[in-house]
Amino acid sequence: MAEMGRRNSDFGAFIEKFTLLPPPPTSSSQQLPLAGLTFAVKDIFDVKGYVTGFGNPDWARTHSAAVSTAPVVAAVLSAGATCVGKVVMDEMAYSINGENAHFGTPVNLCAPDRIPGGSSSGSAVAVAAELVDFSLGTDTGGSIRVPAAFCGILGCRPSHAVVSTSGVIPMAQSFDTVAQVIKHVNIGNYVSDRVPSLEHFMDRSNVHQEYIPSLVALSSAMRCLQRYEFKTNHGEWVTTVKPNLGPGLSERVWEAVKSTDEHIGISHSVKTELQTALSTLLEEYGILVLPTVPGPPPKLQTQASLLETFRVRAFSLLSIAGVSGFCQVNIPVGTFDDLPVSISLIAKHGADGFLLNVVDILYSTLKEQVEVAEKQSY
Repeated sequence: MAEMGRRNSDFGAFIEKFTLLPPPPTSSSQQLPLAGLTFAVKDIFDVKGYVTGFGNPDWARTHSAAVSTAPVVAAVLSAGATCVGKVVMDEMAYSINGENAHFGTPVNLCAPDRIPGGSSSGSAVAVAAELVDFSLGTDTGGSIRVPAAFCGILGCRPSHAVVSTSGVIPMAQSFDTVAQVIKHVNIGNYVSDRVPSLEHFMDRSNVHQEYIPSLVALSSAMRCLQRYEFKTNHGEWVTTVKPNLGPGLSERVWEAVKSTDEHIGISHSVKTELQTALSTLLEEYGILVLPTVPGPPPKLQTQASLLETFRVRAFSLLSIAGVSGFCQVNIPVGTFDDLPVSISLIAKHGADGFLLNVVDILYSTLKEQVEVAEKQSY
């Protein structure tokens, strides 16, 4: 009964509620840029004094409370925002469905009979339901872009390694990014500009390369490298603890744990080829426009094999930014047959500010055009 009450009040988004206030301003005249805003964090970020659960009770049971807070969370607090809790995620961040066998499936307000997308499911639902102003999640293979598309909100995957992942449980480091779901573009601009960053210099010594690997090759390379890195990160824990994992996800985790490094070399070659080819294609100010996902969100309780087919198709699109490490923003553009539709913009590695500025300029116009189109369709 208590669980039902929780789900009704927060649509199943939160796994744990608490309040972390921003530090007091250094002077009475100081205006913190995120003052008055609230945010939630995916249960993959360390928050001092709380166990980082990684979406799985056995993980939480076998790990101690964090001794420090992830720098990206601390940076957002320092900017004046208030953290109001941790949100539900797919177990071990190894799914794009948004379903969790232990903590439930957050409700997709755009389509309550459909999955919300994952693995940052709670992050997206909390923002879509206006329970918070924005939310921090992660995106390795699509874990922000998919739920943002399914829930009809903005989702920002930054360039790889631009935002610090310190204090964040790794899934696959070559792809892991700290990402955001938001309702307002100006919030995304601020958060992207202020989170801890790493120095980056772009190597353009091989820009003559023009071969672009096929989408099938990109998807295969991404999944191969993610399996290998996941095994390196968590294989010992999985084989020792033998955690209770939900259907579909359990098979995927064990497949990764039992995988070999047979195709790692060629997968790295595909990654290098794509990075070079996209850098040549987009140059300084080019933008690639594409669908975020291959179709509407699948229905709840869809057969596992059909979900896996959708996942493979989705990775063909998601792997472009995933494998290249380029930045990508999901933009909702209305509905079709009462289901959310989104597009994505991709820009070169390190062009995050440029991409967000473009989204800022386009978004209001896109919304106006969508409203006109929807009125004309009735």
